[in-house]
Amino acid sequence: MPVINQIHKHRSIRKYKPDPVPEELLNEILEAGIRTSSSGNMQTYSIIVTRDRHLREKLLDPHLQQTMVVEAPVLITFCADFHRMRRWLKINNAPDNFDNYFSFMVAAIDAILVSQTVALAAESNGLGICFLGSTLANADQIGSILNLPDNVIPVAGFTLGYPAENPELRDRLPASGLIHNEKYQSYSDEDIRKIYKEREVKGWQRYMQSKRLKELAEENNVENLAQLYTIVKYTKSSHQEHSRNLLDYLFHQNFMNNHL
Repeated sequence: MPVINQIHKHRSIRKYKPDPVPEELLNEILEAGIRTSSSGNMQTYSIIVTRDRHLREKLLDPHLQQTMVVEAPVLITFCADFHRMRRWLKINNAPDNFDNYFSFMVAAIDAILVSQTVALAAESNGLGICFLGSTLANADQIGSILNLPDNVIPVAGFTLGYPAENPELRDRLPASGLIHNEKYQSYSDEDIRKIYKEREVKGWQRYMQSKRLKELAEENNVENLAQLYTIVKYTKSSHQEHSRNLLDYLFHQNFMNNHL
């Protein structure tokens, strides 16, 4: 399948067949990821492939009990990693300038770019994936389970395996609401309403199919999708907690020595 057609057919897969992913195929898609562009060609990322079921069971809680973490045959975690680079600098008596927040951002971008390349390579071979936002949200817990050393932070991850479902394509915001020509174009309220018009209907319908979310919406007098996002799904308190935990973990992992 031409890659652009494959991209347009992307769906998140949450149900997987028990079939293992062949070692040769897994290596092929990971090596494709290594060809991804990186800042200064430093490749400041690491890829952790977890197939051991017992270990994935340990990761289930920090991944918010998303059962596909255990049901999929493979879990891949992409880490921002300056640990290896800094060791190399030390061995060669070179200055170490990478114990700071900007370096974390450089490495995080490297890791996220690689994760998308691996995802595309996997889907081009008939595999399914589902990205896990919990990777960054609970980076400290995941890092502890995966024995990550200083200067390594998990930033992205996904489950991987052969799909056991064929979900419908999810809606996307229209390109006209996302793409700006030459410079950023400010939105009017009417523009915002138009951009989110379809999402407000389809997103609400989708979430109301979940018994738990429907009950929470009713309990909290939620009237629309925007309220569902910030009152039920992504609360202010949860985002503040994730922010504090991540900043603390960045200090712990030696990424904030030169912070201002």
